[in-house]
Amino acid sequence: MGAYATTGMQMMATRPCIPACRQMLGPTSALSAFGRAICTRTGFASSSKATSAGPLVSLNRKRVVVRAMSQRGAQGLPIDLTGKRAFIAGVADDNGYGWAISKALAAAGAEILVGTWVPALNIFETSLRRGKFDESRKLPDGSLMEIAKVYPLDAVYDTPEDVPEDVKANKRYAGASNWTVKEVAETVKNDFGSIDILVHSLANGPEVTKPLLETSRRGYLAAISASSYSYVSLLQHFLPIMNPGGASISLTYIASERIIPGYGGGMSSAKAALESDTRVLAYEAGRKGKIRVNTISAGPLGSRAAKAIGFIEKMIEYSYVNAPLQKELLADEVGNTAAFLASPLASAITGSTIYVDNGLNTMGLALDSPTLST
Repeated sequence: MGAYATTGMQMMATRPCIPACRQMLGPTSALSAFGRAICTRTGFASSSKATSAGPLVSLNRKRVVVRAMSQRGAQGLPIDLTGKRAFIAGVADDNGYGWAISKALAAAGAEILVGTWVPALNIFETSLRRGKFDESRKLPDGSLMEIAKVYPLDAVYDTPEDVPEDVKANKRYAGASNWTVKEVAETVKNDFGSIDILVHSLANGPEVTKPLLETSRRGYLAAISASSYSYVSLLQHFLPIMNPGGASISLTYIASERIIPGYGGGMSSAKAALESDTRVLAYEAGRKGKIRVNTISAGPLGSRAAKAIGFIEKMIEYSYVNAPLQKELLADEVGNTAAFLASPLASAITGSTIYVDNGLNTMGLALDSPTLST
């Protein structure tokens, strides 16, 4: 179950407030100076006498000026996750989106827990212990990202009863215990009590190189199980130990809504399901636990897991040539977006697909198409 990740952020223009807003609020409603100013036909203050509206708003005869002010002054608007704890499922090396998200959350002050696919656990922990990841563990302040604990995890299985005998007997699982989703959630609760952030950064499609027409039922359902239902299961079992106001994030890919030939085996369907589930889970987890749920649709990255599809380098080149922003997409950019979504700065964002792909999702024509050069 390798980690593989693949939205645009919408800006809504402010519409002028017509006099009807005064009717809705009622003639005796107490409006701030700013509120009274925008509820005119012009949208600007009509009186030179301004009632105090606090430090964020200044009024004069002709205009309204809104200034964003940080309590930390020149340091700007911070992403501060100090005192928060994050569990990132699907980290097995130091070059995927899961790792980048872990680093970004750590840089913002969060405590990091990771879940690693059981067959990859020994190699990952050994590499950490021997310092092979030290260079990529470096944070912006020069310190090294600390991982409080690494948990064995196979998110295909919800409970011990779900694990087939052949998997239990598999030598790659020998020596590991408590690695089903339910067991991991219980162990995290016993170890730390609660978490604030849950990240799903894993996917697997055993027949990903096959066209959909050649995909077996077993392969299709395996892709759905590992790549989308695993997120439902994680949130189902971790939600009871998530603190209200927390956030959950997954990783999706543009193949959920656009045809990507070669990205087969049911993986495009799995990503579409993941995005649909994000919206439903946002409602259910929001009402039940005050948890926000979003997904990041990231552009192609040459991670080890992504190389399983066989043509990732071509996809990276295609993105560079055709995206509005002609630059390399960095894993850190996805990590930074995740840190934002996990922070109080995104407190009103939930049920959304956020594109982090240099704008490639907006394109309807490939600029490098041979037909354009004839």
